[in-house]
Amino acid sequence: MAERLAVDGGKPVRKKRLPFYHPVIGGPEVRAVTRVLRSGWITSGPITSKFEQALAKHVSGQPVAAVNSATSGLTLALHALGVGPGDEVITTPLTFVATANVIVHLGARPVFADVDPDSLTLDPRSVARAITRKTRAIVPVHLAGHPADMTALLRLARKKHLAVVEDAAHAFGAVYKGRPIGSWGDATVFSFHAVKNVTTAEGGAVTSRSQALIDRVRLLANHGLDHDTWHRVRAQRWRYTMTAAGFKANLTDLQAALGLAQLDRFAAFQRRRREIVAAYQRAFRSLPQVQVPPELIKGLHAWHLYLLRLRPERLGVGRDGFLEALAAEGISANVHYVPVHLQPYYRRTLNYRSGSLPVAEAASASIVTLPLYPAMTQGDVRDVIAAVRKLAHSYQR
Repeated sequence: MAERLAVDGGKPVRKKRLPFYHPVIGGPEVRAVTRVLRSGWITSGPITSKFEQALAKHVSGQPVAAVNSATSGLTLALHALGVGPGDEVITTPLTFVATANVIVHLGARPVFADVDPDSLTLDPRSVARAITRKTRAIVPVHLAGHPADMTALLRLARKKHLAVVEDAAHAFGAVYKGRPIGSWGDATVFSFHAVKNVTTAEGGAVTSRSQALIDRVRLLANHGLDHDTWHRVRAQRWRYTMTAAGFKANLTDLQAALGLAQLDRFAAFQRRRREIVAAYQRAFRSLPQVQVPPELIKGLHAWHLYLLRLRPERLGVGRDGFLEALAAEGISANVHYVPVHLQPYYRRTLNYRSGSLPVAEAASASIVTLPLYPAMTQGDVRDVIAAVRKLAHSYQR
């Protein structure tokens, strides 16, 4: 079927489809999880604590609370900072819907600001215009692993007495102006979902300079109980006290074991990601039909995603058609993201309309997210490059 659909009527670049993502799971991960399975303790316990300590080394030694997802982490961090009914929280529309949904679940109102045209992260000028007397917090998203302008956002937040909670679901390992992402805002949330640079299958973590805030997150993640099951078992005590109406958001030792094994290989994973990105940048920078993502001058991009942007004035096909043509060439690709404010729920409840945030909307309409993961071979990378170049030339105006 792919051969019949190839854009030039000939053979596709690949016969067997290249998946958009494939996790790197090997012997170290299998052995680590097996040890936990045989230990007799598989839920939150000593391995989760060890994982938190290992994560802390990546965020300047700040305290870390591991949780069952980044979505839970955002919920708990904002809740711990007092965000609730009647408040407004400013965030970006170029993110996964979870970033905005957690604000709704806390009874607050998400307010979307536009993005910077280059980095596609929150534009501080647009944020400043969105602040009202009801604004309680700002949630920047480090899209694709590119840090947002934390200097400007924090300056604005401090001036207006607002909390800053970083959605760093894409940015574990990123560095901004010499400091790791995770050490800037009042709280930072990471994701260890299956497709992330480090995975625990599902999972996340919250970090903060404030030990009190992390203690509160731990409490809320454990039903509001003063001690979790592991500590009660170790202390041989059954009594517990609930001091807050908490949630169920703990990470298990099974997941933490997987994460620890991944952290041991994280540096190698990142080197491979950067090699693939370098090959993409070399191959696509000279193509007038596309725009390559910006590289950081002062900092380190996590390169969770590679967002290639099409130039509609140079191509005779739209983004969706380009994706279909890539699929016909045997290359799976994706889009990050459909702007959240244009989703039916937010159109209906917050009255957002097309044209409300023009920079984000235009960027979204041009984004093609290419495969980028350590398991890709050199042949895989060459095939992605060949397919993109083939389509760029076939559809050029």
